[in-house]
Amino acid sequence: MRFSVLLVPVLLLIIPSMFENKHKEEVERDWEKVSVSKVLEALGEEPCWELDSSIPGVSAQKGYDLFHTGFITSDKGNTRRKQSKHFVCTSCHNIEKEDPDLSVSDPEARLSYTSSKGLPFLQGTTMYGAVSRRTFYNDDYEKKYGDLVFEARENIRNAIQLCAVECAQGRELEDWEIESLLAYLWTIDLKIADLNLNASELGSLNTALDNEEQSAEMATLIKSKYMAGSPAHFSDPNIDREMYGKSADMDNGELVYKQSCLHCHENGRYSYFHLDTTAMSMKYLTRKVEKYNDLSIYQVVRYGVHSVSGRKSYMPHYPLEKMSHQQLLDLRAYIENKG
Repeated sequence: MRFSVLLVPVLLLIIPSMFENKHKEEVERDWEKVSVSKVLEALGEEPCWELDSSIPGVSAQKGYDLFHTGFITSDKGNTRRKQSKHFVCTSCHNIEKEDPDLSVSDPEARLSYTSSKGLPFLQGTTMYGAVSRRTFYNDDYEKKYGDLVFEARENIRNAIQLCAVECAQGRELEDWEIESLLAYLWTIDLKIADLNLNASELGSLNTALDNEEQSAEMATLIKSKYMAGSPAHFSDPNIDREMYGKSADMDNGELVYKQSCLHCHENGRYSYFHLDTTAMSMKYLTRKVEKYNDLSIYQVVRYGVHSVSGRKSYMPHYPLEKMSHQQLLDLRAYIENKG
């Protein structure tokens, strides 16, 4: 009895310590694998977009299938009609980190980075880390989608639906399909290693995970390392025309052409308009470049190509944050040189 009485105080000291170490081990792992959301939650932050576990039939695998192929199968084994006849999510979105510094939107740095990683250079923001963002369809997207933006801007589920119906020109998604997509997006959340924290900051993070007094400060630091929303500002193509005659980098222009234009247009992947690297393609684009219609690279990059009767597929345009004035100048220089 006396042994038990003495043992209880000891256990009361050991057991909390065991739980603290377990909690610490759950977070303090390889920073290449630990998600930003998990760390922020450990620091006292509320997760952005928790899954709704009450919806039946939800799975990350189904979300993956829908994202990559456009098809999804219910628990009963029924494969639903393809979400869009024209696009899949990867038509416009990468699923990997595409910016070397996640705290800024720099298309020049993105082009170099995506090229080094073998990724396309796309109109849409990568879905990698989407669940760590707070806002969607930011800035000038209101000009394109009007009031539809207001319901989607601060709600990831509404943003997914807007993308499915308006951007992909497809059918409306059911709740279990949206939730499955969200479940998949949670598998590609940002990792701590993506934030480029230096050794001192990583040390402070370890300390903050054990010290509630430093949690809020560390959470603020982590959130400063990536953007809560992707900026998007539109431009008039005439501004790009005014750049003509300035210094151009044809090597960068080649990267834009191969990583961007050919992503959709080579072998008719997502477009009826076929392009390749032959002189025929280059000469055609060169002849059309000064036109004021959707045959000019200026027009299609800044305005996109609208869907027409009987053909809903279209080309989304590039905001300035996705293709800069300089990159469009470089693209023209490359095309004209090869044509």
